[in-house]
Amino acid sequence: MAARGPAARAGARPKLDLQFLQRFLQIQKVLFPSWSSQNALMFLTLLFVALWLKSFDQFTCNLLYVSWRKDLTEHLHHLYFQGRVYYTLNVLRDDVDNPDQRISQDVERFCRQLSSMASKLIISPFTLIYYTYQCFQSTGWLGPVSIFGYFILGTLVNKTLMGPIVAKLVQQEKLEGDFRFKHMQIRVNAESAAFFRAGHVEHTRTDRRLQRLLQTQRELMSKELWLYIGVNTFDYLGSILSYVVIAIPIFSGVYGDLSPTELSTLVSKNAFVCIYLISCFTRLIDLSSTLSDVAGYTHRIGELQETLLDMSLKLRGGEILDESEWNMDRAPGWPAAEPADTAFLLERVSVCAPSSHKPLIKDLSLKISEGQSLLITGNTGTGKSSLLRVLGGLWASTQGSVQMLTDFGPHGVLFLPQKPFFTDGTLREQVIYPLKEIYPDSGSTDDERILRFLELAGLSSLVTRTEGLDQQVDWNWYDVLSPGEMQRLSFARLFYLQPKYAVLDEATSALTEEVESELYRIGQQLGMTFISVGHRHSLEKFHSLVLKLYGEGRWELSRIKVE
Repeated sequence: MAARGPAARAGARPKLDLQFLQRFLQIQKVLFPSWSSQNALMFLTLLFVALWLKSFDQFTCNLLYVSWRKDLTEHLHHLYFQGRVYYTLNVLRDDVDNPDQRISQDVERFCRQLSSMASKLIISPFTLIYYTYQCFQSTGWLGPVSIFGYFILGTLVNKTLMGPIVAKLVQQEKLEGDFRFKHMQIRVNAESAAFFRAGHVEHTRTDRRLQRLLQTQRELMSKELWLYIGVNTFDYLGSILSYVVIAIPIFSGVYGDLSPTELSTLVSKNAFVCIYLISCFTRLIDLSSTLSDVAGYTHRIGELQETLLDMSLKLRGGEILDESEWNMDRAPGWPAAEPADTAFLLERVSVCAPSSHKPLIKDLSLKISEGQSLLITGNTGTGKSSLLRVLGGLWASTQGSVQMLTDFGPHGVLFLPQKPFFTDGTLREQVIYPLKEIYPDSGSTDDERILRFLELAGLSSLVTRTEGLDQQVDWNWYDVLSPGEMQRLSFARLFYLQPKYAVLDEATSALTEEVESELYRIGQQLGMTFISVGHRHSLEKFHSLVLKLYGEGRWELSRIKVE
């Protein structure tokens, strides 16, 4: 894996400390970007509602929850999908576990817990100020000072009890993500696992993750028990304190000149004021368990945000390769803005895997030009796919320079990875992916092109199965299509987008030689230059050059003889 970022300065256990406060305030900047923002206005509305219209405060809290979740999730999405940050975070780094869970589940729980605290926190300062003044009027300085001192003591005790809970909650959420990932892994690879009769093995492995999760949850509950004991003890002792505060001036003779009736009235009044003031503090102390949850989620979300912001800065500084933008408005068939006859220029490039210093390719100089198709061959582990990752900007070369002189997209460069990628959506969306929508003024002509390319890829029957190009399907494309059909659909996408250069990573490995030759022939007719990784000799007739990789940095570039 790549070097760890700022989030990995970990080792330190998450707790209620200055780092928690900094991360919490950073998240608040996202939720409340300005005083005139929608969230700020809703917060002020909640303040009014909590003071005057108690029955509507829960409704307003729910609106705040939805708005906070929207803003925080969209903020993280903006950072996560910037450039290739999502790829680097999921593939090349291991210091931030389960980023998907943090964005989807942890943000949801953070916003829900924070919104549940909102109305109580908003109204508390007003009630505290009012009843502190009333308590001072009734008991002098003794009452407010005693109650405030008791509250500070209770807060310090609860903070001590909450520290281990925050760290254990962060650990629990990590194990929740690992457990969910295991089930997702089985779901995605269910057929392969079934061929291995792996039900018993995966049952054991999944249960093992479950037991680790449950053990952590038991430990969390044990630590929360002490917090509950502390909170309830504070509640019980608070009621006693109120009578102590009243009793001291009575027994010291302050009210010695009052009649029994007047003294009874005074005790009743003072008792109500002191008890209500203590009750205000008690309600705040009762939020301790919720605050510990918020603190745990704050650390997980804050750690992710810090990492994403750091990667964003590196992206702007050029330390992380940026992702070339597609020209979404240019349709196939339109003239290219700047025609170029060279796609890639490599000068003394060396390639290593991110987790290793062992060279796969050393001092490779190569120019890939239009009409000069390149076939890359070699044994497993010699760096064929690694070279394509460097060409695509997913990896950086350890030395030398790699220049991509043609843009991604239609009339540029398109990659077909070893594992086909399909999004959720209609058949049309699979073919035109990753273009955002159907081209303007395309109409039925675009339909005819899609149907024609599906037919050329041998997938005419797929239109019938999906009941048309624009019919929403409720299946997972990976579950419904065979490996061969997935590769055919990838080629239909390739034909539709018609790039000048097609980079294919064993994109026909599940197809017969006859089908493979037909697809390559159609690609040539559409004017494509291929950069292919493959093992079959039948591919040589569609390429001009062959790059043989031998491992340990050795390679050989030669021209294919035309027979």
